[in-house]
Amino acid sequence: MARLRTVAPVQAADVAAWDDESDVLVIGYGSAGASAALEARSHGADVLIIERASGPGGTSALSGGELYLGGGTAVQRDCGIEDSTEAMAAFLRAALGPGVDEDKLAAYCEGSVEHAAWLEQLGVPFRRGVYSEPSWMPPTDDGLMWLGERSWPFTEIAEPAPRGHRPATGHFGGWLLMDKLSAAAKASGAREAFDVYAERLVVADGRVTGVLARQYGETRAYRAARGVVLTTGGFVDDDEMLAQHAPRLLPMDKISCGGEDGSGIRMAQALGAAVLHMGAAQVGFHAVPAMMARGIVVNSRGQRFINEDTYPGRIGQAALFGQGMACWVVLDEQGYEEVEVKDRWGVLPHETADTVAELEKLMRLPDGSLQATVAEYNRHAANGEDPLCHKDSRWLRPLQAPFAAIDPTRSFRGPNDPPVGSGAAVFTLGGLHTAVDGGVRHVDGSAIPGLFAAGRASSGLAAWGYISGTSLGDATFFGREAGRAAATSDALSTQGRSA
Repeated sequence: MARLRTVAPVQAADVAAWDDESDVLVIGYGSAGASAALEARSHGADVLIIERASGPGGTSALSGGELYLGGGTAVQRDCGIEDSTEAMAAFLRAALGPGVDEDKLAAYCEGSVEHAAWLEQLGVPFRRGVYSEPSWMPPTDDGLMWLGERSWPFTEIAEPAPRGHRPATGHFGGWLLMDKLSAAAKASGAREAFDVYAERLVVADGRVTGVLARQYGETRAYRAARGVVLTTGGFVDDDEMLAQHAPRLLPMDKISCGGEDGSGIRMAQALGAAVLHMGAAQVGFHAVPAMMARGIVVNSRGQRFINEDTYPGRIGQAALFGQGMACWVVLDEQGYEEVEVKDRWGVLPHETADTVAELEKLMRLPDGSLQATVAEYNRHAANGEDPLCHKDSRWLRPLQAPFAAIDPTRSFRGPNDPPVGSGAAVFTLGGLHTAVDGGVRHVDGSAIPGLFAAGRASSGLAAWGYISGTSLGDATFFGREAGRAAATSDALSTQGRSA
């Protein structure tokens, strides 16, 4: 269905009256918005945050909570972990590409230690402990986790170090991060307005000066003397945008608070803003990482296609973009039992058999395909080797009867969900083309005066790859950059501005 509301910009001269005015207007109150507001306030700006929901949080509050930080943070040092900016940058360059923004990568890695300290100063707790099992979200409150750094090909690129910094709570920790960020933003003096949905940017002489929004069915106008910061999230909830830019995501489950409708991206595009990597996505494969590492992942031809001990999002991307999600996790009873109950996420085998041949038939794979794969895998695993996919030797051993297969399209399903799902949950990585300071770029390469963006509304660190923690790390780090840039940009004339 076509949209009925326009996102075309409005001329400031056509705004009859302003309902509120500030130096910096932040649109969206997730981790990027809160960080932008905090940084702008630290530079003396009057800040107003408007949020479409009835309180802060957004998708950030529903997330796992990890932030990808390194280079020798206090948490790493206290856990006895040695790391360097160079190793962190080398890993992220390989893991997030192709198409990584080198300027953003350098700024992020060089500023990572300071940023981690800033978060701790705000009260975000990171317990000194390392969770070593492959996991989407550890069930413990350990402050560090591994995110694929110890897997091939990254072990040949950079010295491994755990860099997933997790707030001190088990499983989902985004709520704790957002509690601390929003409390700090409010304490800093940033003003808040909720149930406000931004619709159209306001411009004067080519500069963004505010926004028109709706609140309780009425139009409201918000003026910004120095800058507008868009932190409105991605576009995974907008099927029309997905159909245009990332059609393979349409059948997938979505990782979102429900408000990732691309509104900020579209408002900026209406001004001529450029976008990057709009087809890219994080793919949360519906399989338990600790089970995949102890077994094999095969496609519809019974073949392996990736090392199963790598970051699980890489497996998901390979499964969706390379295999059309027609995949299985195959392991044996020993491998399944080795995974602690608290880290199984309730996943049970969907098919079991005493022989690989029998399991192959139950999985409806080509005759002999899985048998050949398992035989080859076992032959090399007996010697602690994996010449095909390069899985680390600590996960290698021959698979032995009884065997099991797990179908990701039936994993992680709730009691009220249909019996067969998509096999993965996704969110978009592409967004507005921004500079390191969050300034939004026009399609001609110039900066759009007065307009900044951060978080999933922008194209940040992640290009066509992804690692957990680079959303929240990116959002908070570059949210601060955008808030600083907006607060220190040239102010509009104060003539006619309310006292």
